[in-house]
Amino acid sequence: MSDNPYPHGTFCWNECMSTDVEKSKKFYTDLIGWQAEEHDMGAGPYTVMKSGDKMTSGMMAMPPEAKDVPSHWMAYIAVDNVDELAEKAKTLGGNVIHGPMDIPTVGRFVVLQDPAGAVVSLITMEQKSE
Repeated sequence: MSDNPYPHGTFCWNECMSTDVEKSKKFYTDLIGWQAEEHDMGAGPYTVMKSGDKMTSGMMAMPPEAKDVPSHWMAYIAVDNVDELAEKAKTLGGNVIHGPMDIPTVGRFVVLQDPAGAVVSLITMEQKSE
């Protein structure tokens, strides 16, 4: 994966999952000056937050299966193989909370919880063919 802009083990994306996307979007655009750019990701609207031309993060509505989870930010760590690390996490005392699953045109991700309770996502980015 030498052409991957996010080497294995590096934080590569942040995502706000919100119970009220419009309130969250307004807060961060007013507070930081980000611009919101709407996208259709197939499973509903997705907002990419940008600082100038640089994408900083994403924002989406809390999925129905997470109805009791409060709004939060999720960090993503780039990895070479999500599926292998999801299995390895279990052997190290972690829990797989969601996935692994594909995000069309983006990659494959999993949400993990470490043995102390901290939650993070791992993602293997889809390789773009030139």
